Order: sequence, then C-alpha cells, then structure tokens
Amino acid sequence: MTCIIIEDELPAQNIIKNYIRKIPDLNLVNTFQTAISANTFLKDNTIDTIFLDINLPDISGLDFIKTIKNPPKIVITTAYPDYAVTSFELDTIVDYLVKPFSFDRFLKAIAKVEKQLNTKPSIEKEVLFINVDKTIHKLYVEDLLYLESDRNYVTFYTIDKKLTIIDSLKNWKDTLDESKFIQIHKSYIINKKKIVKFTGTNLFINNEKLPIGRTFKKVLLANLKTNQ
Repeated sequence: MTCIIIEDELPAQNIIKNYIRKIPDLNLVNTFQTAISANTFLKDNTIDTIFLDINLPDISGLDFIKTIKNPPKIVITTAYPDYAVTSFELDTIVDYLVKPFSFDRFLKAIAKVEKQLNTKPSIEKEVLFINVDKTIHKLYVEDLLYLESDRNYVTFYTIDKKLTIIDSLKNWKDTLDESKFIQIHKSYIINKKKIVKFTGTNLFINNEKLPIGRTFKKVLLANLKTNQ
C-alpha cells in the first residue's frame, strides 16, 4: 500500500514516518509540507492513502481534499478534534487521528484503509496488523480460527500462529465483522466458518475443544441456524 504525508511540522512528520517504517507492505512514497506541492505530485502520481494535517500554511486540509480529482483514502492527523464531524462528511476520509496518537491507534487506522481498499474480497484479503513486542504481524482475517481472552490479554489463533497482545475481548467483538465472528463464551470469539462440529456445551475448531457459555448459547444456536 503506497502513501504520502502532508504535514508542515517536522516533528509530526517524523513520528508518522517512524510508524510507517514499522508496518509491512506500507510504502512511503513522498512527504510534503504544503498542500500545493502535494497537489502537483498527485496530478502525475497515484497513491493509495494520504496522511493529512488539517492546519496547513497554504490551504486547510479539508479544503485541499475538495480540490483533488479521484482522491485516495485519507487519514486526518491533527491536534484539533473539533473538525471530526465535518471531516467525516467527506467520503474519502477513512479515519481521524488526534495528536498525539499512539502507534496502536495508527495501526487501527491502517487496518481501516486496507479494508476499504479491498474492494474485491475474492482476490484481496482483509487484514489485521497485530503489534506484539514491537513487532508487527500481518494476519489475514479469514485465517483467524478464534480469539481467547485471559484477564488483560487477548490471543489470536490461526493454524500456524499464536499471537498475544494486551487488550480486551470486548474491543475485538466491536471490531470484527459480526457476520463472520461471534462470541461463544466470556473468554472466546470464534470464526463461524471454522466450526467443525458442536454439541450443547462445546464446539470444535481445528481439533480444539472450546466451551459454549450458557449466556451465549441461545444466540449462538440461533445464529448458526440462520446461516445454514
């Protein structure tokens, strides 16, 4: 995925550059301090996304977007939260990051951009970027078997990977597509397509036996019947 930065403050530029270096498949093509110089570049070049400050010296970031023909996906990076509602009225804006933003928050923005760029699911795969001990792991969503929560940790399981991060299962329940994933227990969210078999109290995914919580059983069974 290719990107550019439009940011007039060098410290803010450097933070975003550092974040980009850590992410696989994210390629920084160019960096600009003014919208006018970026506009000249965009007339002759195509990129996937722009990290765009709102308060620029020549024209505001929001006004600049309106001047771009066929704009790429845009992630706003600003110190001012006041423009959030206005910015999301522009369809091309994918996310709104308020400075100072963490690397994990930046990762979530990248995942949103990837999801919107994947317009052909049969060819392009939806991805997640998981930050484990300062190493970024790329996971294809369709390869996820299940997520397991243990106190303040969440572990992602695929056939050949096991990645653990500090997070809550609730955050991932809100993030993952509910048509593909469902919570079956206070400690488990599963990929519905990976279910091999199930009983009244357990289900099996890739030879792993997982418990079905009593409070989740009714919704789970109704959901599975709907998708038969």
